[in-house]
Amino acid sequence: MSDFLGRGWSFPPRFDPRGKAAVMVSGVPDIDESLRILLSTAPGERVMLPDYGCALRRMVFEEVSEQTVTEIKGLIRKAVLFYEPRITLNRIDAQRVDALDGRLDILLDYTVRTTNTRHNLVYPFYLHQATHPVKA
Repeated sequence: MSDFLGRGWSFPPRFDPRGKAAVMVSGVPDIDESLRILLSTAPGERVMLPDYGCALRRMVFEEVSEQTVTEIKGLIRKAVLFYEPRITLNRIDAQRVDALDGRLDILLDYTVRTTNTRHNLVYPFYLHQATHPVKA
């Protein structure tokens, strides 16, 4: 079953100090890492797959509103539909964790197609990156 679910390098890449080989992940952890990579990659970053990624970065500095959250959900749904065939996305929720700092926790609830098992992933997204106010 893990053949279909995949096997790949851990993300971020790290190496086993004893065997000096890349740490590999497979199964659901590989899917979770693939989703994190997909959501953090901007379209155009990958040379051989210029459409790969999710355009979340264009949402940085947007106002935390229902319209923004709805647009974020749409971007994620489209990216997962095209680039993660191992899962069916059941639901996307976005919870405002810190409105002043613009942090949203995006919850992806998904089903692995081959095993019909449900899993979830929380992806923290910062709408106001590197803009922490200076306290006097």
